[in-house]
Amino acid sequence: MTTRMSNSQSINIYKNILNTTNKMLAAAQNNEWDQLINLEKECRKLTDKLMSNNAEHELNLSEELQQQKVKIIHQVLANDAQIRTITEPWMAQLQDILNTTKCERNLQQTYHPNNNT
Repeated sequence: MTTRMSNSQSINIYKNILNTTNKMLAAAQNNEWDQLINLEKECRKLTDKLMSNNAEHELNLSEELQQQKVKIIHQVLANDAQIRTITEPWMAQLQDILNTTKCERNLQQTYHPNNNT
């Protein structure tokens, strides 16, 4: 049985998501990858909480709260875009390193099968 959250609880979760994505952006900008991962998990929990309690409830938001929610969502999306701009090149570089290492290992195993590296 799920408990319906109030409008203020709902908006507070949106605000917490925004706060978390602000921290995620700072972590990405500072190359703090472990921190970024932990914050992503925290953001996921908040999002799941919001989704599980929010379906029909969102229809009952006042105009002011609806505008506040939309503004927060736009800020979260802007943070997400900036985080992706930072992390995607890093992820591509990491993928290249992993592919090179795998290729080297395959060559090593092919040409020196008795040499366990």
